[in-house]
Amino acid sequence: MKKQKTYFNWSSGKDSALSLYYLLQNDQFSVEELITTVNTHYNRVSMHGLRNELLIAQTHAIGISASFIELPEMPDMETYEQKMNATVSRLKQEGFTHSAFGDIFLEDLRQYRETKLAKQGFKAVFPIWKRDTKELLNEFLDLGFKTIIVCANSKHFDSDFVGTVIDKNFINNLPDDVDPCGENGEFHTFCFDGPIFKKPIDFSIGEKIYREYKNPNTDNSVCNNDKHQYGVWYCDLIPK
Repeated sequence: MKKQKTYFNWSSGKDSALSLYYLLQNDQFSVEELITTVNTHYNRVSMHGLRNELLIAQTHAIGISASFIELPEMPDMETYEQKMNATVSRLKQEGFTHSAFGDIFLEDLRQYRETKLAKQGFKAVFPIWKRDTKELLNEFLDLGFKTIIVCANSKHFDSDFVGTVIDKNFINNLPDDVDPCGENGEFHTFCFDGPIFKKPIDFSIGEKIYREYKNPNTDNSVCNNDKHQYGVWYCDLIPK
């Protein structure tokens, strides 16, 4: 059976890493490119705040071709969709037919992705969809993956939380209102070792920074009590 030429929407975090691991074991798909949105103002991964240098080191260690979707500091939806459509059009011309994601249970986001991709003839793939997130994180660790928290919503966490390497003890000590995989935006991670890597990514922990953003008014669960803004703690990782 011919494998489906697939690109993966790579975030640099644990859910992406585990989803990619499953896809690489699946004879139905041939993952031939990793796509990541980056903030050109800061030269960092959008949302996660990871330096581009570490993203590049990570994709090199995986051994799959990678490319960036470059976005301005605060892109509007029109800009985002224009950039995304241009990338998907290029991939379609290169023979790609499937697009994979590490989403777990955000129904609206899945529907949005599937609708947009279908317009260009792509099928969306969600390898860890609807899996129990506590089980997923335990499986992730059992497989030998290693990941560190690079940013976290200040509604749930303070500066001590970012820069933590996730282990089994981490899972048991999470607050009850926080998803074990941070699927509601509570935290994001950088995966630096595991079975999909040829070698671990070397880095040191740098400065911890707090930033505030305007509330997008899409999901109050990931925002502070202040209706107009929410805060995020970042931990800068320094490439070695």
